[in-house]
Amino acid sequence: MTKPILIVGGGPAGLAAAHALASIGQPSVLVEKTEILGGAPIQSGYAKLVPSGQWAKDAIGGMVKRVAAGNLVDKRLGATVKAFNGEPGGFVAELSDGSRLEAGAAILATGFTHFDSVNKPEWGFGTYPDVVTTTQVEQMISSGKGVRCLSDGRKPKRVAILLCVGSRDRQIGREWCSKICCTVSANLAMEIREELPETHVYIYYMDIRTFGLYESDYYWRSQEEFKVKYIKARIAEVTSDGRQLIVKGEDTLVKRPITIPFDMVVHAIGMDPNVDNLTISAVFGVDLHRHGYIARQDAYGIAGATSRPGVLVAGAAVGPETIDDSIAQANAAALSALAAARGGTLMQAAE
Repeated sequence: MTKPILIVGGGPAGLAAAHALASIGQPSVLVEKTEILGGAPIQSGYAKLVPSGQWAKDAIGGMVKRVAAGNLVDKRLGATVKAFNGEPGGFVAELSDGSRLEAGAAILATGFTHFDSVNKPEWGFGTYPDVVTTTQVEQMISSGKGVRCLSDGRKPKRVAILLCVGSRDRQIGREWCSKICCTVSANLAMEIREELPETHVYIYYMDIRTFGLYESDYYWRSQEEFKVKYIKARIAEVTSDGRQLIVKGEDTLVKRPITIPFDMVVHAIGMDPNVDNLTISAVFGVDLHRHGYIARQDAYGIAGATSRPGVLVAGAAVGPETIDDSIAQANAAALSALAAARGGTLMQAAE
């Protein structure tokens, strides 16, 4: 009988992999370092997801319930993998809770870390309470309390969303695009306008990257239906005049300086590599990408392959990723893991 598949990480990708395996009768062990399944969408209190429009607590919460209800997923919460030895079909993992288990293969669904805006101090975060992150605004909306200024609880009349905070910024060592921030910000702007129709929302951008079908559903819809205003600019700093926040920069279309007051400034924070990736790399013996994510092999052979046979990877562990694509990658990695656990018989049969 095939040994269980070890899945590390209980976010959308890990949950999808566990469910995919369970649906074909394959046991798995799901190891999550926190005490809560669901990953960033649940732990960070996301609001409505892109592109489904479903509330995170319902969409991802449903994935959690589906995995929790089955008997083929052995859930190990509050634990990490301390050692992982062996070969495909015969791995042995040692967990931080002192347990030892056998596994046929492993799937790393260890996700990402939100960029910490304190690393961009000139844009006001940590200095002014009404400079917040997209995650904080999502929490305001998902909590039901609504979008409010943290300084005094008032409804903001003017909101600025600054894109690429912790993305595409070589000065702070973040060269990559975080892929989903433009779309999430457009979605968030529409949510703010829906709740507060009298509030003016501005999005400051270098370039807009609402890729694929998101272009019409988010970029154009936010402007035409919700009257969100877009300003192509380079931001110099965010300060305060004692009453309002002041966003200073250059309008790069007309090549002139601009200074505009706001009640709230929102940092559209990017996706950083998981802070534990160096440890994960060492424990599982897998290579890292030069930017610190788990390195994935080309997609033309084994889906989700890493540098170590029998260890697969899926989702934002390999780089900035959408939830939908993370789930798709996890389903593919589950098939690859099952093939590895069975000695490659599935791939041999396919060939």
